[in-house]
Amino acid sequence: MPIKTNRLISLKVAMYLTSLSRSEIARKEMAGEFPQRVALSPHPRGRKAFLESEVLDWVWQRISERSSD
Repeated sequence: MPIKTNRLISLKVAMYLTSLSRSEIARKEMAGEFPQRVALSPHPRGRKAFLESEVLDWVWQRISERSSD
């Protein structure tokens, strides 16, 4: 069951929650298959973070797909 939270998490935490590598998350994010990061700074190379609830929803969706097969 998904947990709803508005907490911002780093890429490292997203990697831990999903067991995906940095490059795999980047590939999926660019392909629109993973939640997009939130820009925390107006600078193009500034800090970005994921919404924890969106990452957890993504994980739960993978689990539900496995259960429905």
